[in-house]
Amino acid sequence: MILVALGANLPTARHGRPAEGLDAALTVLAEHGVQPVARSRWYRSAPIPPADGPWFVNGVVRVETPLSPVLLMARLLAVEAAFGRRRSVAGASRPLDLDLLDYDGQVVRREGDDGEPALVLPHPRLTERAFVLAPLVEVAPDWRHPVSGATAASLLARVVEDQTVEPLPPARSIS
Repeated sequence: MILVALGANLPTARHGRPAEGLDAALTVLAEHGVQPVARSRWYRSAPIPPADGPWFVNGVVRVETPLSPVLLMARLLAVEAAFGRRRSVAGASRPLDLDLLDYDGQVVRREGDDGEPALVLPHPRLTERAFVLAPLVEVAPDWRHPVSGATAASLLARVVEDQTVEPLPPARSIS
């Protein structure tokens, strides 16, 4: 099972509001060999750490791809850049954030070299983030953390209560 978290709190000029940008990112990923097979609802969440910026829209997608973990990470970073992501300070507002959460239960700690991205699997902060765990429970209810063996639901139950995560209503069709 390959799991990717998506988030955004800034619109993009081409795709509009954050939720539409996330939908567009899924289309672009599919066009580049990263096929979504299950997607959570979109969730609204406050920035972590707390900041004055706009709230985020987040979700989790289960994907299939022939890409290795390192190549998948490189692809995710390239899609972020194509959507206008510029890395500055941690927690900064962004039009797209793609995080590789898990790749078939592999445990990896790889420093970036030779132009390849650094890679840590499972994602090192996923157990601390309700905005990742709530949609993860939805899209992969049987998933277990590759190191601790804990389920996403049990991890979500342990996350601090001051993290606000609310499911967004489904998008309305325009008729």
